[in-house]
Amino acid sequence: MLSLLLIHVAATLFMFGVIVVIQIVHYPLFSLVGKGGFPLYQQSHMRLITIVVVPPMLIELVTAVLLVWWAPPGVTGWQVGIGLVLVAIIWGSTALVQAPLHQRLMSGFRERLHQRLVQTNWLRTIAWAARSVLVLAMLYAVMG
Repeated sequence: MLSLLLIHVAATLFMFGVIVVIQIVHYPLFSLVGKGGFPLYQQSHMRLITIVVVPPMLIELVTAVLLVWWAPPGVTGWQVGIGLVLVAIIWGSTALVQAPLHQRLMSGFRERLHQRLVQTNWLRTIAWAARSVLVLAMLYAVMG
């Protein structure tokens, strides 16, 4: 049970670090790539970022669900429930908002789409920040 929580914490904190770098550094720099090179840049971004984020996102999702049944003593049901809601928000936003925007940007840079990507990604950034606080509170409750 403790190892499940530790894996969950690691995946969440990793993704929080990734999303902060994407939100603060990576996405804003899209506008500096240049229109001519942007389609290839966007294709490369999507291919490479998938390698980085899919494994920890899947680990986070699976461990969040498993905590429903195997939460260590000290982790409450409401913590697990809020964690699941936040994971659903992240996955929903990714599938319904960010992924389609990335697909549309594959054909070339468009300022309006880029701005929408940066603005809407704050939802995932805030959700992962909240998850990070939550999983650290869980870990503290178990270890403290």
